[in-house]
Amino acid sequence: RHTRSLCDWSSDVCSSDLGGLGSQLQFELEFYEGILQRDPNYVDVLKVMGKNLCAHGDYARAADVDRRITQLCPSDELAHYNLACSMGMAGGLDDAIEALRRSLELGYRDFLYLREDRDLEPIRKDPRFRQLLDEYVRA
Repeated sequence: RHTRSLCDWSSDVCSSDLGGLGSQLQFELEFYEGILQRDPNYVDVLKVMGKNLCAHGDYARAADVDRRITQLCPSDELAHYNLACSMGMAGGLDDAIEALRRSLELGYRDFLYLREDRDLEPIRKDPRFRQLLDEYVRA
């Protein structure tokens, strides 16, 4: 199972820096939006859509998509981890901490990556982040 954040590579890339990739990304966003209009519960498409929205720098919409994935897949620890990342990047620190807690409760254990993931940078300075790590690393 892939344990990296879907938003991982996008933290320091904005759509204006994507050059030709920006038009491909825009095409994919529009394409997947069309699929989701017909089937809003298509989890695989939602995952790609969340990744693309992060790459586009639209963290608020990515968080909405990630929240939808966690509703459809409530026991998926990676879905909750990605919600923590997108919520953190979107500025929803309380929601990001709660999603990260849920991810850890469900079994996410890639602590090395969690400590280095740039998408968690906005919540890393929050004392609750350290408390979560202390609580689950010892468990």
